This record gives sequence, C-alpha cells and structure tokens, in this order.
Amino acid sequence: MKVQNKTIVVTGAGSGMGRELCLLLLKKGARIAGIDLNASALEETVKIAGADENRFKTFVVNITDRNTVEKLPEQVVAHFGAVDGIINNAGIIQKFIPVNDLSIEDMEKVMNVNFYGTVFITKAFLPFLLKRPEAHIVNISSMGGFIPFPSQTVYGASKAAVKLFTEGLYAEMKNTAVRVTVVHPGAVATNITKNSGLNTPAITETEGAKSSMLLTAPKAAKIIIAGMEKNKYRVKVGKDAQLLDFLYRLNPKFATVFIRKMMQKSLKSVHN
Repeated sequence: MKVQNKTIVVTGAGSGMGRELCLLLLKKGARIAGIDLNASALEETVKIAGADENRFKTFVVNITDRNTVEKLPEQVVAHFGAVDGIINNAGIIQKFIPVNDLSIEDMEKVMNVNFYGTVFITKAFLPFLLKRPEAHIVNISSMGGFIPFPSQTVYGASKAAVKLFTEGLYAEMKNTAVRVTVVHPGAVATNITKNSGLNTPAITETEGAKSSMLLTAPKAAKIIIAGMEKNKYRVKVGKDAQLLDFLYRLNPKFATVFIRKMMQKSLKSVHN
C-alpha cells in the first residue's frame, strides 16, 4: 500500500524508530496519528516534524490499557475522517538477566507492552481497516522473535508471539483488502533501554553509524516503509537479522549456542 495521502497510526511515536517512521511517512505525504505514553516525547516528535494537526495528531495512550485503546479508532477517524494503516512499533526489552532472576511482574510488563499492546491496537482498528479500499497492518517483531537471546528470553518470547500473531493475521486477511507485514529488526541505534526503564547504556545514533551491523533508526524506518509499500509478507531489517535468520534456519541448535557465546561476551563488556 502506498502511504501517500493515507492515514497511518504509529505506536511508540515519541522516539527512536517510531519517531523516524513518523518523519518518513510525513515526508512521503501520509497523515499520522502518533501514539506514545510519553507526552513530552510526542511533542518533541511534532516539533521536529514541523507538522500541524491536519498532518500529525498525537494521542497520549498506554497501549496496555485495553479500555483506552478501544476508544482510539473513533478518535482518529473523527479527526482524520478515516484510518488506512497501523504500525505497531512500541516495545520494551527486559533486564539483561536470566529467567530465574527475572520477576513475574517484569515478565508481565514485557508481554503486556510487546504482545498485548500489539493485539489491542490491532483488534481495535481492524474493523475500521476492513472498511477501506486498501489498508495495511505492520507489526514490529524482532530478530529475537525467531532466534533465542539468553538474558532476553521473555522479550524474545513476546516478539515470537507477535511474529505468529502477525503471520496468522496475514492468512486470515488474505481475501480482504488488508495487507499484513511482520518486521524483524536487528540491532538498531535507539533509546529502547531507556524507554524500558533499564540502566543499561543505549546504543547511540553515532555508534550505530560507525558499525557495519548496527543500523541507524532513519535507515531502519526506510526499510520498513519500503516493505510496507511493497506489501511484503516479511521484512528483515539489518545485516545481523538477515545473517541470523539464515543461520537459525540452517542449524537451530548451533545458532542458539552461537548467540549464547555472543551474548556472554557482550554482557561481560557492558558490566566491565
């Protein structure tokens, strides 16, 4: 679905990849309903975009609050007249610790934001999307959604749930005008660690630009929107996601052990 002159809902619009998705969509002529829990971050995105409410309307919403989310579609439609697509981008990671040390409360938080937040937004907007001549749902999973990362096990489980939810939805929507895309980003330079309430240092845009594997958020957004406009079933964002997808398909056990070693080295360097 071409995004020009379309109204697109973007969650996590206040920063990182969500902000860059909004900026790119606006540049391509779309109208944006930007959703985020952080009001000041949303306002910063609007300021950077330089767009008025006819192009970019913000909604401060906790996507894990089902009752609030259910009211969103009518608010968006009342403002823009219609809604043509959603990009479920909002997400958090867990503390970099094993399952044995992770509290049930932390597990629930990760699952609620990453999986149920995606489900609630999709469920609320789907009836409206089905009424459009063409529409699109983009759900952001992760490379952690198809290959396990120790110390991010629950995060990976939440993103694997997003993957299968999206693929099932793709099959259900096959004979409708609603297209569905699942996205698997690799390492992208964003402030997800800060947004997740963690003290782990975030990867900056500058660091991302220096690495052959890391992507900057603008580059990731460009790949995602390109996949959306081409109605792709699956989009892998970054060389690392492409490499690990191939490795996991070739030999899942070897890939799992390989990732374990890489994570041990990475976490050791962070703690030192």
